[in-house]
Amino acid sequence: MARVFLNSKIHKATVTGSEIDYEGSCEIDVSLMKAAGIRPYEKIDIYNLTNGERFSTYVIEGKPETGVICVNGAACHKVNINDKIIICTYINLEKSEYLNHRPKIIYVDNRNKIIEKDSHKKISIA
Repeated sequence: MARVFLNSKIHKATVTGSEIDYEGSCEIDVSLMKAAGIRPYEKIDIYNLTNGERFSTYVIEGKPETGVICVNGAACHKVNINDKIIICTYINLEKSEYLNHRPKIIYVDNRNKIIEKDSHKKISIA
């Protein structure tokens, strides 16, 4: 039986932009995407620490080393520029896979520059 686990997280990112007339998605600095192991067009969940909103969308690549986190389309109604958010991806794993799984966690500063990378301990419950 497959179970759903955290695969990657960008913790306490700052929203830098918002474009209502865009089709949708969230533009993320490709450097952050690579560090967290997030792929273009991958589904993400966004948890807004500032106002409590939670929603799903997909990722598009932003220019590297810019710190861009731009929420687009209808999701603009759930964030404001300068809000603090958590961006997560999840993965379906079988028991043989999840016993050695370690999510990639990226911690960023107020300018969305990486300050720490962590791969959490593997799951110890069999």
